[in-house]
Amino acid sequence: MSELSSHDISRIIEMAWEDRTPFEAIHEDYGLSEKDVIKLMRSEMKPSSFRMWRERVTARKTKHLSSRNFTVGRFRCSTQKMR
Repeated sequence: MSELSSHDISRIIEMAWEDRTPFEAIHEDYGLSEKDVIKLMRSEMKPSSFRMWRERVTARKTKHLSSRNFTVGRFRCSTQKMR
């Protein structure tokens, strides 16, 4: 984790807060396991924010690919342009 830039850390935190981004995606992009992400979040966040995040993540089935009841993909609304 020591070789991560501040931009990478910021992006990992953002991904960890997103409901539909599984820990497996963070591992694929940055090589961090779920335990590593938890350590990073604990060190980078205020204690109250970390506790709030842990409660939120613990209750989410979408944070683990094996617990999802939908296929992996990106949602695009009808007005969103395709790139």
